[in-house]
Amino acid sequence: MASLLSKLLMAVLAVGLGCGGVMTLFYGANELVERLAPGRCRNQILPWVYLAPALLLLAAYLVIPTLVTVYLSLLDARSQSFVGFANYLALVTDKGMGIALRNNLLWLVGVTGVSVSLGLLIAVLADRVRYEVVPKTLIFLPMAISFVGASVIWKFIYAFCPAGTAQIGLLNGVVTLLGFEPVGWLVERFINNVALIAIMIWLQTGFCMVLLSAAIKGIPSEILEAARIDGANEFQIFWRVILPMTRSTILVVATTVIVGVLKVFDIVFVMTGGTLGTEVIASRMIKEMFNYRNFGHGSAIAVILLLAVIPVMIINIRRFQNQESH
Repeated sequence: MASLLSKLLMAVLAVGLGCGGVMTLFYGANELVERLAPGRCRNQILPWVYLAPALLLLAAYLVIPTLVTVYLSLLDARSQSFVGFANYLALVTDKGMGIALRNNLLWLVGVTGVSVSLGLLIAVLADRVRYEVVPKTLIFLPMAISFVGASVIWKFIYAFCPAGTAQIGLLNGVVTLLGFEPVGWLVERFINNVALIAIMIWLQTGFCMVLLSAAIKGIPSEILEAARIDGANEFQIFWRVILPMTRSTILVVATTVIVGVLKVFDIVFVMTGGTLGTEVIASRMIKEMFNYRNFGHGSAIAVILLLAVIPVMIINIRRFQNQESH
């Protein structure tokens, strides 16, 4: 009982001191600006004073580490001497990095294309039934599972035992029940990447479905009714009304999934450890940094990932700016 009371007291103190500290900080900053800044400059300075704590945190946890990573990428393996772009050139000719880039491209096409398409299809179909909450809930449930937890679940689904023995894996249990030989889903190089991609599709489809469903519900019913009165069938309504009017949401969902795919690591690490031709850019970065202790190569891969994400973010920012201008 005493332990519980002490924990509650600590929680109350933490909340009180945290909220009180923030209020004191902003109140003090406001008073300082009111007293020191002249009337004309006060309204221009005050917003930056309020933003200063957040900007300092961003600088400490994002900007400075990014600059340090770029600097380390220009040094040798032990970060002792400057080698310029030698690390980037070495990655271009590295066979393992080539495999990682190829796999990441496969992930980008497979996960983004399939999850967004499935999410849109399910959103359209579920919107037409009264019990839409049930299928939507079941499809969205995987979003509550972490990537590591989902990987552990699917590791049991993909589990392989030699032919003639009892199969503990669900998928191979179904395959042998149909009279076929069990398949090493994570061992066979022609299928293991597809097996890993299927896990992320399973996780991301619910996310895509929820956002796209909200966009579809935002389409005025008058427009859909007018299209039906004009003689358009449901397929034409989808292609000529629903798809164009949800294009901006589809772009947001796709770019969000792309960013997630570019940094995917958990699934590969848990399922295969990046072996058997399943390595991706993030797992290659971890291997170079912590297994090989090659900080130059690891930092260069991190910079490459950053450069790959920047265009996606620019597209989103420009789209938001265009929406605000209209």
